[in-house]
Amino acid sequence: MIDLVSKLKTPEECTIFEKNVIERNRPDLAFAARKRSIELRSSAHGASSEVERDCLAAIYAYEDVLSAKNSRKTRATRTWQMIKRHGIIETFERSVIRRENTSGYDALIEQGLEQFAYENVVLTHPDSFSEAAVERAQQRFGKR
Repeated sequence: MIDLVSKLKTPEECTIFEKNVIERNRPDLAFAARKRSIELRSSAHGASSEVERDCLAAIYAYEDVLSAKNSRKTRATRTWQMIKRHGIIETFERSVIRRENTSGYDALIEQGLEQFAYENVVLTHPDSFSEAAVERAQQRFGKR
């Protein structure tokens, strides 16, 4: 049945599929469709490297969590503004190094989307980030 999800070609198809399987009480397929939608959007954005694609996936996952929380489509406006000013890697550096957990981190963990947490992106690609960011990401993930 998960093969069905891998055949979805657009985020819109994923959204429709997710709604349909929720009605049929299949949260596993709905979750898989949500993840597929995130992957498709990040791939379509035009990242220049794998680390950038993973960063974009994390942002789109965060936007999904915000949208669900607000019951309407919500963009991560501040994050996109920071990316415009500082670049995607520096934006992730700044976000991860903060002392407190961000609301996005907590929300992604609660939704079972920890693979899209900014900290996980840093831990997956430690050579692309500073030692301080990697250390902070390890501390946060160790506290879970």
